[in-house]
Amino acid sequence: MAVSEHLRADGPAGAPATADTPTHCPYCALQCGMTVGGGPVRVAPREDVPANRGGLCQKGWTAAELLTVPDRLTTPLMRAHLGAPLEPCGWDEALDRIAAEIGRLQARHGRDVIGVFGGGGLTNEKAYQLGKFARIALRTSQIDYNGRFCMSSAAAALNRAFGLDRGLPGPITDVARADAVMLVGGNVAETMPPFMRHVTEMRERGGALIVVDPRRTATARQADLHLQTTPGTDLALANGMLYLAVEEGLLDETFIAERTGGFEAVRRSVNTYWPDRVERITGVPVPQLREAVRLLGRGVRSLILTARGAEQHARGTDTVTAFINLALALGLPGREGGGYGCLTGQGNGQGGREHGQKADQLPGYRRIDDPAARAHVAAVWGVDPQIIPGPGRSAYELLDALGTDDGPRALLLFGSNPVVSAPRADRIEERLNALDLLVVSDFVLSETARRADVVLPTMQWAEESGTLTNLEGRVLRRRRAVPAPAGVRSDLEILAALAGRLGAPGTWSTEPAEVFDELRAASAGGPADYSGITYQRIEKEGGVFWPCPAEDHPGTPRPFLDRFHTPDGRARFIPVEHGRGAAEGIDEDYPVYLTTGRVLAHYQSGAQTRRIGPLVEASPEPFAEMHPDLADRLGVTDGMDVRVTSRRGTVVVRARLVESIRHDTVFIPFHWAGEGRANLLTNPALDPTSRMPEFKVCAVRVEPHEPNGADQ
Repeated sequence: MAVSEHLRADGPAGAPATADTPTHCPYCALQCGMTVGGGPVRVAPREDVPANRGGLCQKGWTAAELLTVPDRLTTPLMRAHLGAPLEPCGWDEALDRIAAEIGRLQARHGRDVIGVFGGGGLTNEKAYQLGKFARIALRTSQIDYNGRFCMSSAAAALNRAFGLDRGLPGPITDVARADAVMLVGGNVAETMPPFMRHVTEMRERGGALIVVDPRRTATARQADLHLQTTPGTDLALANGMLYLAVEEGLLDETFIAERTGGFEAVRRSVNTYWPDRVERITGVPVPQLREAVRLLGRGVRSLILTARGAEQHARGTDTVTAFINLALALGLPGREGGGYGCLTGQGNGQGGREHGQKADQLPGYRRIDDPAARAHVAAVWGVDPQIIPGPGRSAYELLDALGTDDGPRALLLFGSNPVVSAPRADRIEERLNALDLLVVSDFVLSETARRADVVLPTMQWAEESGTLTNLEGRVLRRRRAVPAPAGVRSDLEILAALAGRLGAPGTWSTEPAEVFDELRAASAGGPADYSGITYQRIEKEGGVFWPCPAEDHPGTPRPFLDRFHTPDGRARFIPVEHGRGAAEGIDEDYPVYLTTGRVLAHYQSGAQTRRIGPLVEASPEPFAEMHPDLADRLGVTDGMDVRVTSRRGTVVVRARLVESIRHDTVFIPFHWAGEGRANLLTNPALDPTSRMPEFKVCAVRVEPHEPNGADQ
């Protein structure tokens, strides 16, 4: 499929050329450059941002429509009591209610009775301030964020192998210069279309694209080699490829000896992954396995990139580790333009996890249980380190504990919609309904906000300033381009107002630049050191790569070229085993694999994109993609409603028959609410290290659906 099918460089008809405020797209982690302005407001792509170089996807082109959606919230909403409807109220009334309820609950049940749930789309400033608010205004350990559902497995694997979690190993322009790129579990042609410009340039230079995916996606159709795996078997694939790399003499023995440790244990562990066995496990023919290894091993600059398809598993950390082992054995991280990387998904997925939203983390990617880290951050905050709580629950565990005897009785939620996006979504809906207090900050009444006791109308992307860190590790400026509607406040203003009512220590600025300066100080000396990054430098240089420990430091676009961020500077090989694969295998009762993902027109829970007319027109409803042979066995025809059932729930969606998916697998996108909510089905089995739920594979049965209830 041509890039032009997923990437428009001309924009919508009639878009004026008067846009004049440079900023970045509100959606994915590419953070494509755009300008915003005109009347009515329009967007236009920027040529000076390497990520998109003058292109935008359909979501980017229609981003201005988010600012004027008909159901935009412009006043706080509140319920007078349980069961009462949400009704407009004043800001003081809403904030006073929240503060009073927090005080009442904490006096009765302790500090951890209040939970906080953040989002990977929040700016660095808001993510930082939210973590600070939880730790010293609420003094609760119960904070995590939806980025736990995004890149946490890759982050955990990077930390234990390289000592540092950075999404890409270098600038995105390295993709265009690569000799081979293997993309594991990512469909960038639909999820971040401008990325494909770099892939296309790489292929035009003679480089090869390898795609690992159970579906022949829009990305896989452009690949030179598509490895169509059985869901949940990527770890076995990586170990089998390393076996072949050893067999074919493709190892970089010098790199292994000089810059890594632990290889012999990994060499022994992959001895049982001989080609025929790996073919039986994964479904990938041996000749394709050999071709993939040769393409990667013979290239001077090769990249292995994983995405959610490899990571959203109960063994996601080990799966990513297996691909890191392969990259290290081939010597890829020792070459400029090569290495292992992860495609961060959410707009600020990289920065959002660096500055305190995670349950076990303080700003600068410091561990919250490290006494030195606690002392440093406490000094910046002007508090005693003893008042900073320890680690709390991870995202799903936090949501699952809401309203229980030992869990939070109240939740403050910013930038997330877990009623749609969390696994086993009906369980999460029940837990939210069991709370004494649910507060949601959002710009629309999302599916989660509809269940809130208090809803606070917040500013949108083009109405506020701040910074975001894209998938390269490049810190970028988001600039205020249009005024917010009257009655709307920023999340920084909301947090400052609540902190004041709660008598929180320290300063609580509402100015993003001032909050960023505090973030810089808090991150200084940490793994994610932003202390040398200023708004002025970002403006001048078009973004600055972290770590950047001083204002005269150039930033670090390629953090692993000379040494890794481990105590001895060496990367760690770690043996990992495929085991039984997915946490939930298919059986007689649930004989089909389900995998989930995104489509071109929509983003995450769809709270934004399902409100944009052209995007709804392009993709109006959820569907179950399945192979015609599977449909024939089930008595299903194209366009028929089908009932898809897992051990956790049932959805009803329309069947879409395609030959691009495995015969034993169905695919349902997760952007919709209601009876087509894919996450009613997904398995919350958690990775023991990253605490990532197993979104990407579970067992289901599929049956024709009769609307009158006469299902057979």
